[in-house]
Amino acid sequence: MSDAAQMTSRDRAMDVVRGYVHHDGSAVQMALEGLDADGSLEVYAVLNGLVRSTISIMELTGRSFGLDDLVRQADGIAVAAPLHYEFAIAEATRAWARGDQSAMRAVSCQDLSGAVHITAVGVAVLGLALWGRTGFLDVLAEFHEADIALLHEWSSEA
Repeated sequence: MSDAAQMTSRDRAMDVVRGYVHHDGSAVQMALEGLDADGSLEVYAVLNGLVRSTISIMELTGRSFGLDDLVRQADGIAVAAPLHYEFAIAEATRAWARGDQSAMRAVSCQDLSGAVHITAVGVAVLGLALWGRTGFLDVLAEFHEADIALLHEWSSEA
């Protein structure tokens, strides 16, 4: 079994976000390589949880951010996306920035892989706005370590 086949949906979600933070198109592609529809849906669910959590933390801390800055950052990060998703990411980000939820959903619902990329960029942009690059990468690493500890705990109970 390959390393990609052993990766969990959480691993893939963290790796695709990390790939976007590093502007590394190869890492983005490798994180999602070989996913079927069910796997893509699981990664999308993890990413949606991360978006909601990050927004909640931003709201709780009172951290403000400029929508123009987030849109520019999303444009810069999206260059690591497959070319056919760059425009969809830009379109969804702009719809989100102007508060147009229906347009954002329309763009992201066009295909599941596109929704995964759009959401991963969203997580990266919000995480960078909240923690900065080093801080956000540390948060992702801590999340990964906590996930591993939980898996070890569950496997030792079985």
